[in-house]
Amino acid sequence: MSLTTDPIQNWAAQAQAAAEAQAKKDQTLGIDSFLTLMTAQLRNQDPLKPLEGTEFISQLATFGTVSGVQEMQTSLETLAASLRSTQTLNGATMIGRDILVSAYSFDHTQGGTVTGQIDVPAGTSSLQVRITDSTGAVVREIQLETAEGVRDFTWDGLHTDGTPAESDTYDIEAVATVGGQTGSLEVLMAGRVSSVSLDATGTNLTLNTSALGPVAMANVRRVQ
Repeated sequence: MSLTTDPIQNWAAQAQAAAEAQAKKDQTLGIDSFLTLMTAQLRNQDPLKPLEGTEFISQLATFGTVSGVQEMQTSLETLAASLRSTQTLNGATMIGRDILVSAYSFDHTQGGTVTGQIDVPAGTSSLQVRITDSTGAVVREIQLETAEGVRDFTWDGLHTDGTPAESDTYDIEAVATVGGQTGSLEVLMAGRVSSVSLDATGTNLTLNTSALGPVAMANVRRVQ
């Protein structure tokens, strides 16, 4: 995973961040400033309407609440930065790994193979993986065992007659008969992670694969 930086842009960003931090600091009321204001208020209060103790305590409580919120915001910003770093590290460890994702289509490169898995339910009497091209024509049907459990499958990239399938986008479907009813089962396709990327917020991780395209980390079902 590579990262390209621009020194001028970095300097401008750092300068802007420093200015924003200083402006935020200037707008923050510290305990010394608060006590100074409270002292001035006590000295200049109306003798006929002196500041009651409850009012003084209320103002102190309000200041404490505001100060606590500011400290909490700082802590949350620190936590967010830590989570972004963790996401980046987790993404880097995924490069070169094979992931399994629920899919109905995939990009095939001529000469390559395709692998995946299907969770076969109990009571399945027939199961086949059907691969079709962009016109809807059946390219290959692969028969699988019907015993309950996870079944691996591999398509060697060949048509039924043994000729290589061209590079293209193909649809895939697992057709099964379960309890006398015929329907489709979920297909988990395997794809190798070539790179990773984070969104602007630094919280959503995307895994880039050649066969399945970009895949959100949250959609990964298994890692091999």
